[in-house]
Amino acid sequence: MISAGDFRNGITIEYDGKVCQIIEFQHVKPGKGAAFVRTKLKDVKNGGVVETSFRPTEKFPAARIDRKDMQYLYNDGDLYYFMDLESYEQIGLNADAIGDALKFVKDNEMVKVCSHNGNVFAVEPPLFVELTITETEPGFKGDTAQGATKPAIVETGAQVNVPLFVEQGEVIKIDTRTGEYLSRV
Repeated sequence: MISAGDFRNGITIEYDGKVCQIIEFQHVKPGKGAAFVRTKLKDVKNGGVVETSFRPTEKFPAARIDRKDMQYLYNDGDLYYFMDLESYEQIGLNADAIGDALKFVKDNEMVKVCSHNGNVFAVEPPLFVELTITETEPGFKGDTAQGATKPAIVETGAQVNVPLFVEQGEVIKIDTRTGEYLSRV
């Protein structure tokens, strides 16, 4: 059990029947009345953020989030298949649990599958990926005065804005958290 007085950023608790991560917290001691803890809680399953306050003595059970490295194999319609490399067990997850997480992930790449009490709620792609550009317009000399960008389609089908000097067929490095171009490889 974690008391509200011991809250820290990043701690995961069970609150109101949901698994929530503490984004921000602040201990408040008003001039009159009892102290309290003002918090921002993010529901890890649906991403909603709630602001609420607690007495410092309130206790909440700690939520254990399991992150397991698994290999993304392929998708078949609305099902995405992953394999545990230790036990070779395969699981299929529907598109609702995956969301937008795999738009930069190729087949056979490693991802982290997040679960709580055996229920998978999210897939975390690697922080950086290297992908080949399959489609983009050619860049022209003299167009690069202000660091302009152009749209490009990578091999997973996702669209990324890249600098004008990047050509079709080149391999680029992408930050999967923001979807931004980082560099050529």
